[in-house]
Amino acid sequence: MSRRVSILGEPSSLGAYAPGQENAPRALREAGLVERLRESGLEVVDHGDADVARWRPDRDYPLAQNLFGVVRVVDETARRVAGPLADGDFVLVLGGDCTVGIGTVKAAAELGSVGVVYFDLHADLNTPQSVPDGALDWMGPAHMLALESVEPGLRDVGRSTPLLRPDDIVFYAHDDRRATTWEREQIARLGLRLFPVPDVSADPAATAAAAVEALGDRHQRLVVHFDADVVDFNDAPLSEHTGRNTGITLATAMDALRVMLADPRVAALTVTEINPLHAAADETALPRLIEGLARSISQRD
Repeated sequence: MSRRVSILGEPSSLGAYAPGQENAPRALREAGLVERLRESGLEVVDHGDADVARWRPDRDYPLAQNLFGVVRVVDETARRVAGPLADGDFVLVLGGDCTVGIGTVKAAAELGSVGVVYFDLHADLNTPQSVPDGALDWMGPAHMLALESVEPGLRDVGRSTPLLRPDDIVFYAHDDRRATTWEREQIARLGLRLFPVPDVSADPAATAAAAVEALGDRHQRLVVHFDADVVDFNDAPLSEHTGRNTGITLATAMDALRVMLADPRVAALTVTEINPLHAAADETALPRLIEGLARSISQRD
């Protein structure tokens, strides 16, 4: 495995409910992420941050807010990720809302077969017709899987549609209590593989290994998509979504991530849904996350 890590920031909150996440890449840098990775013995190539793309209300497309901007960010992310990925670097993408992760998957898919570990409390299988809020950041896998009633402009971002098949993705640290009725129906209909929160909390290492193994050996590259809302807000108030007494601890999340990233096929990690304003409520939150990321990435041999 390459010891070289390429970092790039996509400071976008266009797919979110409100502004805030566009500040996450800058906050992670200012908290010392790049320096900590280098201290871990990694060769770090910092590609900097793209232009800030801040959420705004979209009254023209209320059920798919800021759709065209989201598609632009997805394409931009894929373009920026593609080069380092092709060079064999491990790519760390700093979001931004969850739609940024579609760009990482798109870049990997253009280089060959890709599998995804979707490390998120939510399955994000909603569509503009299944929920009324119009926030695209909980609709990413729905578009990658080309579910019924998704937006064609976001569905067709890859070279082929769908971008993923049901056996190309596993959902890790999923909380069924947070799922909509539509999402539960799609999970059952497609036979999607889930690793529920209680199982992850009980044994993060074993479930993380099982999640990677569940993708089989037919994928040339794996991508891990990490959504900070999987972390209990009481333990580390990192996320845009203030879910208290739910999810898993940050330490548990990092234990699982360390096992996932040990697989040599894992080529990229997208970190999303961090709101620095919330994280400022606990001065240890970002440093703990950065330490966990550094340890997880640096142990790749």
